[in-house]
Amino acid sequence: MVTNMAPSAAVNKRDDDIPSTSENFDLEKTAEEAKSLIEKVIKDVGKKSATRQLLFGSASGWATGFIMMKLGKAAAFTVGSGILALQLANSSGYININWDKLTRGVERVAERVEDSTSDKKQGLLKKVRNIVETNSIMAAGFTGGFFLGVAYS
Repeated sequence: MVTNMAPSAAVNKRDDDIPSTSENFDLEKTAEEAKSLIEKVIKDVGKKSATRQLLFGSASGWATGFIMMKLGKAAAFTVGSGILALQLANSSGYININWDKLTRGVERVAERVEDSTSDKKQGLLKKVRNIVETNSIMAAGFTGGFFLGVAYS
């Protein structure tokens, strides 16, 4: 039996039927869960054979290198295009850039970023050093895999 229903009547979907991703999403909690999962995986792999450690390190290093290069290329393209577009608009007279003010603003932001990350950087370096010392085979595999991922991208 075929009915002549209007397309809007056949699909009765309301906005409140769609789950919202912004509700009850705690970024810090998610980051902590991911961090603990990574630490657990690294500990577990560290107990496996040298071959498995090397394979795991190589695979994760390759994926990291590949993704970082793809993201880096996209970021470099975006920033470079933006700079070229700004300079073209500036030289054509569409906009006027106060380079001194821009430089001062960038320096202030850089100082704030450096101040807020200096403590975190030391903690991160300590964790990386601990992982390398306790899982040297996996760290070597990660390093080699990382450079292969960079080269492959």
